Amino acid sequence: MDKPFTCQIGDKAPDFELPATDGNTYRLGDFGDETLVVFFTCNHCPFVIGSDEATRKTVERFAARGVRFVGINSNSTNTVPGDGFPQMVERMEEHGFPWLYLRDETQGVAKAYGALRTPHFYVFDKGRRLVYTGRGVDNPREASEATVNDLDRALEEHTSGRPVSVPLTNPIGCNVKWEGQDGHWMPPEACDLV
Repeated sequence: MDKPFTCQIGDKAPDFELPATDGNTYRLGDFGDETLVVFFTCNHCPFVIGSDEATRKTVERFAARGVRFVGINSNSTNTVPGDGFPQMVERMEEHGFPWLYLRDETQGVAKAYGALRTPHFYVFDKGRRLVYTGRGVDNPREASEATVNDLDRALEEHTSGRPVSVPLTNPIGCNVKWEGQDGHWMPPEACDLV
């Protein structure tokens, strides 16, 4: 049986070593035993821009419970020049987002996680096993009109010691911009999660 494109519930978090906009390089092992949210994001996508403040509220809500957030931009800069590292630095300086923002230039990390869209969230427990993956909110382009916040629910359940009731949702957003491909191309083995 072929390996699924996207990490499956219970899978271990793939390692990474990526530069961040704060001038440091981070590996998976740099994060302690806290719950870790890895999410694939970018600078330009209207679904990212529309939901950044909802994500900020989630980060702020769960910081006291030891949840860390790491955003990763894997988009090809040949496809979207505005997703380059200098523009990432500018975006973080402008908005002061409360997460680390890492650059996956080779797209190897996006492939290891099976990132489908921006944004696409992965919640890992203290043992770095996947407990939730999918969307943040049900209307990321207009987050103020969202009626469901799946990421908040998953983190509330997980940090309260309960199983995540809905561990899989489909991410909603722009597809990852893969190097050498049309802007709308998806890997053939990529598929909906539910």
